[in-house]
Amino acid sequence: MHARRAEKVAVVEEVRNRLTSTTGVIVTEYRGLAVSDLAELRAQLRSAGCSYKVYKNTLVKRACREVGMEGLEPLLVGPTALAFVDGEPSIAAKALRDFSRANPALVVKGGILQNKYLSDADTAMLASLPSRDVLLARVGGALVGSLQRFAWSLKALPQSLAYALAELASKQGSRESDVTEVRVEIGSETGEAQHAPLEDRTEMMPEPTNGLPEEDTSDDRTEA
Repeated sequence: MHARRAEKVAVVEEVRNRLTSTTGVIVTEYRGLAVSDLAELRAQLRSAGCSYKVYKNTLVKRACREVGMEGLEPLLVGPTALAFVDGEPSIAAKALRDFSRANPALVVKGGILQNKYLSDADTAMLASLPSRDVLLARVGGALVGSLQRFAWSLKALPQSLAYALAELASKQGSRESDVTEVRVEIGSETGEAQHAPLEDRTEMMPEPTNGLPEEDTSDDRTEA
């Protein structure tokens, strides 16, 4: 009696440790699967970074309560096996999905992933996601493409800058010409004197007399 109790305590502790040390767990029902089918599924999940174990539902429920994962309890009905995810979740979900397609007796019910509960639909969507390596490759490809476009932009920058500077200089010259025309028009409208050139003004100036009166050459004397 004590041995059986100790065995149950050990199982609860094992499940509790797995629930808290792995990335997540996917709950399945294996009713109708042969022992050979379960062995094949274990091998496939092992290559996907999962361990696949069969426990009594009552012991799993107890472990779930102890770690605060009571949300898994509704899934623990019927012949239940747990897939503990140690690797990439999407790969584990894909392995379960592919096996269930070939063996409809396997039912994927849902689970928990990083403290987020999953329904059967969530698990199916997880299986449709690309793997982490594929995502990184896509992100890397996008970054390479962006860097290449940036490099081409830098290469074209001097020529584009020259065009921009030339256009700016042209616009600036047009503005200065407009300002000059405005000044001329304002001067004529206000009646500002228009000065003649210096060489023209010298012809209009009187000749200097050195401060002496001019000699009177007329003969004003009358004969006696």
